[in-house]
Amino acid sequence: MAPASGAVTDAAGDGGSGGGAGGWTSEDAARYWTAGRMAAAVPAGAGSGKSAAPPGESAGAPGARATAGAARSARHFGGVPSVGVLFSVDQDARAHHCTASVVRSPHRDLILTAGHCKPGSRAAFVPQYRSGATTQPYGVWAVERGFTDPRRSGTGPGSDLDFAFATVAPDGRGRTLESVTGGNILLRTPGYTTDVTVIGYPTARNDPADQAVRCDVRTSRLTGQRQLRMECGGFYGGTSGGPWLSRFDERTKTGYVVGNIGGLNGGGPSGPDGHRTSYSPYYGSEVFRLYARAVTR
Repeated sequence: MAPASGAVTDAAGDGGSGGGAGGWTSEDAARYWTAGRMAAAVPAGAGSGKSAAPPGESAGAPGARATAGAARSARHFGGVPSVGVLFSVDQDARAHHCTASVVRSPHRDLILTAGHCKPGSRAAFVPQYRSGATTQPYGVWAVERGFTDPRRSGTGPGSDLDFAFATVAPDGRGRTLESVTGGNILLRTPGYTTDVTVIGYPTARNDPADQAVRCDVRTSRLTGQRQLRMECGGFYGGTSGGPWLSRFDERTKTGYVVGNIGGLNGGGPSGPDGHRTSYSPYYGSEVFRLYARAVTR
């Protein structure tokens, strides 16, 4: 496979193997990310896209700045097992700063997020994250190795490639992530106009509730890009990487993942009203080439 079609980076995006390969296990991640550390984690500073708060913005509940003309707004809910948050020990990413979701794979250890979500070394994935919980409902899992497309950029055609995969280590009992949480099926985007359920975790800095948000919405095309867009308020910084799920099953709490919050400018427009509009890469052959690289062992 040509490197441009599926190069491997570590979780920090610098090349080589990730933290799991260097002895960072899910037991290590669970010991480090205690309830106290999660609560005291320093929010990430201003950065690109929806992985951090836009410069100059202060925290506020979703919809706090919405106008009367806003079409809809996401609602807080208890979350689902296959979607959670990324935590990292790195100084530039000590709070949960992006969202990720479990994708079905042969080794049952794969998560999907945005390409611009660089969790850093000693990163952890926390499915169905519960703020302040003494014990997380589905545990804390060590991120081992990340896979991104090196052509990704924040603007232009490279922003169409804003997706990434990462493998996670088994837990202390030897179980794989997917066997515990279930997973969503990766699917080619069926078209620019499609009905999806979008799930994400805004950071506490952006949304003090520190809880998952969800919106059921119909997408359209982002003009000039091979990307989807949706209009729904409440998708503040921290929701980057959140899955766009087609045919979401309320019984199994899973669906077909056809996109993720990401793309142009890191997943949406800048400015105080940026939380109302989100973008997603259009899944075609590029995402499946990267997926194939991630599952080849």
